Amino acid sequence: MMNFENNNYNNDNYNNANESITKNKKSGKIFRKAIAYVTAIVLISSGSIGIYNHFTKDGSQTNLNTSAEVAQTTETTSNSSAISLSNTSASGMTTSQIAEKLMPSVVGIKSTFTYNQTQNNNSMYGFGFGSNSDNSQSSSQDLSATGTGIVYSTDGYIVTNAHVIYDEEYTNSAASSVTVVTNDKKEYDASIVAYDTEADIAVLKVNATGLTAAKFGDSDSISVGDSVVAIGNPLGLDLFNTVTSGIISGLNRNITINDTEMTLIQTDAAINSGNSGGPLINANGEVIGINSSKMSSNYSQTSIEGIGFAIPSDYAQEVISDLINYGYVTGRAQIGISCQDISESIAQNYNMPVGVYVISVSQGSCAEKAGLQQGDVITAVNGEEISTYAELKAKKKNYKSGDKMNITINRNGQEMQLTLTLDEESPVTSSSSEVVEG
Repeated sequence: MMNFENNNYNNDNYNNANESITKNKKSGKIFRKAIAYVTAIVLISSGSIGIYNHFTKDGSQTNLNTSAEVAQTTETTSNSSAISLSNTSASGMTTSQIAEKLMPSVVGIKSTFTYNQTQNNNSMYGFGFGSNSDNSQSSSQDLSATGTGIVYSTDGYIVTNAHVIYDEEYTNSAASSVTVVTNDKKEYDASIVAYDTEADIAVLKVNATGLTAAKFGDSDSISVGDSVVAIGNPLGLDLFNTVTSGIISGLNRNITINDTEMTLIQTDAAINSGNSGGPLINANGEVIGINSSKMSSNYSQTSIEGIGFAIPSDYAQEVISDLINYGYVTGRAQIGISCQDISESIAQNYNMPVGVYVISVSQGSCAEKAGLQQGDVITAVNGEEISTYAELKAKKKNYKSGDKMNITINRNGQEMQLTLTLDEESPVTSSSSEVVEG
């Protein structure tokens, strides 16, 4: 099972009816080895990858990897901390020249989150199950995470991954404070301009001028086998501006990340915890990707090395431009429903078709205008069958707001065709309605 946690703060509400599937990384610990082997290969974020201080069940403190990881990273391979400096590249600049050119444009990012926890003294585990209990005690704790960023403009715009500054696991919120550390060790308080968790991109702003901005290149022009260099801060800022090198291992890799399919660049340049948000650089010293994730094995003896992923620069720049200019990604389609999967077992038990069950419909949405109702089961898009919310979401990504999308629904055993004129997803529509998109 390949999974990568990535909260979508402005997408439709989605409830997974199959309770045997969970995104809680702690649950993986209780699996038996036989089951663990099946789920050994997971995608982890490599970017908010600092250390969180978190209360254990007995009330003591321990160190946990940050929320963007699907599983706790226990890898101690040589890639974790090695600085890989190849002296030559296939063409263009040498690796050392690339490092010298780009290091001033790579920054460290320290995010602080406020975690509020309720403890119940009567609980055998030390966790409260009712905040109104007389024996409950509330406490708050600052959790910290580190990642990497790229200087996008000389006047202080910084680009990184959304999961570096947004925590899904513990606080389900953006960081309460963010600090940017530049190559010359200066520290700046950063404001969060905007972020998009579906694209996994965030834009920060620091009060500084004269910064060295990185040059973004054309990710459509790269080829498998091209030499690349990654710069970042693996395992925290102690290894600030670690340089690793490799090649483009694959293009247009469709990786499903938290029910969102992303098209990513694959590389064998070492990308580890803390590298997220850092640049993947071509032989001309241009950023052609933003490092975001890697393949990892945490529950088995299987060893996985050199499978990392980056967001293509062409797509990233479109998102960055929208985030700076509008505060959200424009043109993204929205239906206006809350929904959940109907699995085969549920379908058999309740005599329903397999598909996406509509829990509710947002008032004034294109779904309501098209006649979609609570209780409908969406079974196909443009004649192609779907069985899960993830598949519906993947289909929807092929459309922009204003486009027409034909869906097949089952209503009380009767099949019907509806045509939706898709709305535009925006912070206004996603935050003002209890029913956000499916």
